[in-house]
Amino acid sequence: MARAPASATRKVVGLGFLPEEARHGFLIDVPKGSAAAEMICITEHRGNDLDHLGALTVATPSSNDPGLRVVIDRARWLALAPAFWDEANRRLRANGLPVAKFQKNPGKPVPVHPSLGKELCVLCWAVEDASPDDIPNALHNWEALAPEERWWLYTMTVATTGQAMQKGLGWRKALRAAIADNPFVKGEGLSPKARRELLGHSQLSLAL
Repeated sequence: MARAPASATRKVVGLGFLPEEARHGFLIDVPKGSAAAEMICITEHRGNDLDHLGALTVATPSSNDPGLRVVIDRARWLALAPAFWDEANRRLRANGLPVAKFQKNPGKPVPVHPSLGKELCVLCWAVEDASPDDIPNALHNWEALAPEERWWLYTMTVATTGQAMQKGLGWRKALRAAIADNPFVKGEGLSPKARRELLGHSQLSLAL
């Protein structure tokens, strides 16, 4: 995606969500309060569901809702979300889109650009059952991936174990092993830049 100048005519809400252009998107629902055990929900939306993304209130998804991608406790969420927000804002800024400040209690659900939503799900899936002590390591490993690699991991995972309650199964289990449990050793393997060149895309791309 070529860098474009920010435009007042291009409506953006939440974290890079473009309601007039989007074909699908994600929604982060953070409950009011501060209890560490309270659950943050991330849902994926398409079609008519996009009309109410960013509304003041939305119906709480049921545990078997096929669009419910992530249910993660507040303690883990607060350990990973600021780093994700920094990465997302860097990419939005590079694409001429307005950034969004991270808020612990946003007051209403936060719509998210579909590409960024996929990457967030991969990170959450990797740590949803991991020890909180492993989250810094998971962030290092997640940050070392090119966006295209995160999108591929999302596509593979969501095809078989993408519903929130399918924890510890198949690709969800593999994500934890690869991202949370795998030791991060700086300097090992191909750099994200080298992998992006192999993939033939720019890391700044937000395109679907």
